[in-house]
Amino acid sequence: MTVSLTISDVFVTLGHNPVLKGVSLDVQPGQFVTLLGASGSGKSTLLNVVAGLQPVDSGELRFDGRDVKHTSPRKRNVGVVFQSYALFPHMSVGENVAFPLRAAKRRASERRRVAGEMLELVQLSGMADRSPASLSGGQRQRVALARALAANPALLLLDEPMAALDKQLRERMQVEIKRIQREVGITTIAVTHDQTEALTMSDRVAIMHDGRFVQVDTPEDLYRHPANEYVATFLGEANLLAMAGNTLRRTASSSPSSGTAVIRPEDLVILDERASDNGWVVEGVTRVVSFQGNRFRLELETSDGAAVVASLPSNWNVDELVPGRPTRLGCIDASRVHIISPEAPEPVAAAAVS
Repeated sequence: MTVSLTISDVFVTLGHNPVLKGVSLDVQPGQFVTLLGASGSGKSTLLNVVAGLQPVDSGELRFDGRDVKHTSPRKRNVGVVFQSYALFPHMSVGENVAFPLRAAKRRASERRRVAGEMLELVQLSGMADRSPASLSGGQRQRVALARALAANPALLLLDEPMAALDKQLRERMQVEIKRIQREVGITTIAVTHDQTEALTMSDRVAIMHDGRFVQVDTPEDLYRHPANEYVATFLGEANLLAMAGNTLRRTASSSPSSGTAVIRPEDLVILDERASDNGWVVEGVTRVVSFQGNRFRLELETSDGAAVVASLPSNWNVDELVPGRPTRLGCIDASRVHIISPEAPEPVAAAAVS
């Protein structure tokens, strides 16, 4: 069983600090939605509201249209994976996974069967008798996920589940968690401050700032069509170039004369002297060229002091990119340039919230 989730105009105040300021979100059954934001944006508080661990001042919270605002956490049928995993050290892996069924007073035979099925799902078959202390970080995370799924919850909540993992393991587990979520088909809400994690796992990403949603969209649309400069710079690296200034030259007559152009570093190429000025062109001098394994990172400074970054393939010949030498960058595909309107609202500075 899986459910839809509807959050309507929810407000939460902790102490004298307003933490959630009228947030609303619709999540369809089986969707994976990630709450993404900096520390203090309110994302963890919202997750606690859904779990039933944090009461609301006002607003509505519904599972499949059923009001659960005053329903206890135990009766919401929600599985949670915490950042610390919270495994019981005195129990075996199998006992940890079966614990929700034990708390529900299920028969021992059913507990063993379900624990085996869940461990197979997370690819830890044969480890039921192991101690949690003998497992790696990634394995402990899978045990925590198996335990959260053991009671067949209607909703899965992930609270910074990969914060304790190193970069390579975190990247592998992002794909693995998405595989498991799709196989089970469970509605999932995750919290993270890691942009790559949110883009990799999610059907939709909800960017939070100062207790509000700034933009909710698919990962690709958020990256390619940010609603404002905050989203553009928060979600990956972006060049923000004023349309009205002298930094950016464009040949398209239909281009707007005001606003801000968003150009991702990977969409810029170096133009040689023979290249035409078709498309979008930025001129300046090379400041720094850095080798970063799978790419070269080029930093250019324009005549009016704007900094522009280009991401070049690792096999690019960068011998001519000498600091101080004039360089032309171009974005030939106009569809890769997104214009933010001058009227686009910008979030106010974040308050100190939990």
